[in-house]
Amino acid sequence: MAQTDNKKFFENLSGAGKAIAVLTSGGDAQGMNAAVRAVVRMGIYVGAKVYFVHEGYQGMVDGGDNIKEATWESVSSMLQMGGTVIGSARCKDFRMHEGRLKAAHNLVQRGITNLCVIGGDGSLTGANLFRKEWSGLLAELVQQGLIDEEASQKYSALHIVGMVGSIDNDFSILAWICKKPMIGMVFALDGEMMLPTVKQDAVFCLSVCASDWVLIPEMPPEDGWEEKMCQKLSALVVQRLGFDTRVTILGHVQRGGTPSAFDRILASRMGVEAVLALLETTANTPACVVSLCGNQSVRLPLMECVQMTQQVQKAMDEKRFEEAVQLRGRSFENNLKTYKLLAHRKPESELPNSNFNVAVLNVGAPAAGMNAAVRSAVRVGISEGHKMFAVSDGFEGFYKGQIKEIKWADVGGWTGQGGSLLGTKRTLPAKHIDKIAEQMQKYNINALLVIGGFEAFLGIMELLAARSSYEEFCIPLCMLPATISNNVPGTNLSIGADTALNAIVETCDRIKQSASGTKHRVFIIETMGGYCGYLASVGGLAAGADAAYIFEEPFDIRELQSNVEHLTEKMKTSIQRGLVLRNENSNENYTTDFIYQLYSEEGKGVFDCRKNVLGHMQQGGAPSPFDRNFGTKIAAKAMQWISKKLNESYRKGMKDNSYAFHVVMKQTFLKLSIELNHHLTFFLTCAVVHEALSICHLVKA
Repeated sequence: MAQTDNKKFFENLSGAGKAIAVLTSGGDAQGMNAAVRAVVRMGIYVGAKVYFVHEGYQGMVDGGDNIKEATWESVSSMLQMGGTVIGSARCKDFRMHEGRLKAAHNLVQRGITNLCVIGGDGSLTGANLFRKEWSGLLAELVQQGLIDEEASQKYSALHIVGMVGSIDNDFSILAWICKKPMIGMVFALDGEMMLPTVKQDAVFCLSVCASDWVLIPEMPPEDGWEEKMCQKLSALVVQRLGFDTRVTILGHVQRGGTPSAFDRILASRMGVEAVLALLETTANTPACVVSLCGNQSVRLPLMECVQMTQQVQKAMDEKRFEEAVQLRGRSFENNLKTYKLLAHRKPESELPNSNFNVAVLNVGAPAAGMNAAVRSAVRVGISEGHKMFAVSDGFEGFYKGQIKEIKWADVGGWTGQGGSLLGTKRTLPAKHIDKIAEQMQKYNINALLVIGGFEAFLGIMELLAARSSYEEFCIPLCMLPATISNNVPGTNLSIGADTALNAIVETCDRIKQSASGTKHRVFIIETMGGYCGYLASVGGLAAGADAAYIFEEPFDIRELQSNVEHLTEKMKTSIQRGLVLRNENSNENYTTDFIYQLYSEEGKGVFDCRKNVLGHMQQGGAPSPFDRNFGTKIAAKAMQWISKKLNESYRKGMKDNSYAFHVVMKQTFLKLSIELNHHLTFFLTCAVVHEALSICHLVKA
């Protein structure tokens, strides 16, 4: 129903008679091209004219060939390119009134009254000033005889929508890609005892790179920090300062490279929303910035966002550092808190003594980010005073007794490693429930954290069903979704899904590049995901696929034929490459081989075909920055939640010099929602023991 409503909504939109200009300004950032592409294609889709403004505001001031009409084909093959293909420049002329007058003249000549600006706070502030002056600028142009009164009336209002493109992430969006090369460089230095200087958004790297020390303007070091840092580093070397020091400034490596899957999707969604905002705006609508809040596109007042950014600098200048951290937003603040929680272990004398034992295990297929989640859970659990136990090989290892205590140092260096260092299997607990109960009793397990995919979900359900027969399972049970298939019920995103998406997108980029300079070619790509079409559909969006076939959206031979005809027409132009993605279980009859043979036969004389089954390459490799951060933060929140439930759910009693715990709560099924970095809303599916049915919201993990 929702899909049908959205389709009708888009079909009823009309941009006929409107002209939209898109420009990129300031420092370039990966994802800008994806945003430009989305604006162009969405604008053309609704019937509007769309113009490129080359070289940012400078191109708007200079006019001429710097302002060109865009076509659907003109943005092909730019999705995977870094930087901005339409150019970006910091323009002194636009800061002057005379420069803005020239820019207004150039826009009016082309009938442009809708402007989409992609840049930082300075670029967006300039756009808002331009909008405020617009009527006055037109009056001057009439007075100078450059335009007539009719044009002044026809183009009397300028509408502005901003999209933030900045690797600094001080405006909250379009900044994920810079972490990828940044984190790659930091991990390359591991073991070299180097101190990399990371200027942009260093706080993000804290949780994903497991940094030993960090210096950021929002949290200046306390007096005597040099001694404390030496003490921290001395745990890694034999003698205090008895080693060489190297400084590595990452610099523009953070700005270069192709955009990640996340940045392409984020930019594409915001580009579409920007066009919708321009179509719906009126003369009295204030300029806005489009962003994502939770998993929904939102429009925020532009100048309020700019003022908030400026308040941060003011707070730091006045040495109100705690306020500066808060003004950066909950994401920044919670990244910093998570880092502090995980980076430095408190002395044993300062740790609480909870007398609770918590076990952690991975279930199902490996997913990148599992190790980051385990590390986070173990260290937070120890900080909470619990004794942490690691279970090897999932529920199979559980009933076999492969359980051992895991210490703080045991999980050092786990964040950036792929796969599952604990081992993981798909075995479900039902057949061995009695032996698992014995192990629970033997090790006195008071809470269980299960990290995995659909098998982990089923395993939790089986443990819940066993509660009536085994009181050992009447404890807090928490599940973290971790699977590349992203198919855990009640969740929007799983640990490992982003890494798999990046593997798909990077492979598709290379496959398309292999056809450069050759005859017309269509690639048929099969993705994993079981019966969940997440990887195929979202991967198709990020890779710029011509079609994506998934189980959730039934298709027949008529649709296949229509897609072949579309590609045939496309290949008759200058476009040389086509891309089709198919989920492995999208249809039992229309297999990858069938689709390949169909396209090959119908495309004879126009294009040839190649097929690729990506297979387990989607499952392997080091976790992406997103998955490291996501796994780290939700595991930390999960352990804090477990600690809270343990304290609420049990009362202590002395018996035979040992503690006996009695359950005082009823069982329910709880869904914990977590909003991450203002980008997406994720859900932790948890089976818990608690007194009343309620929804516990964990905002900003």
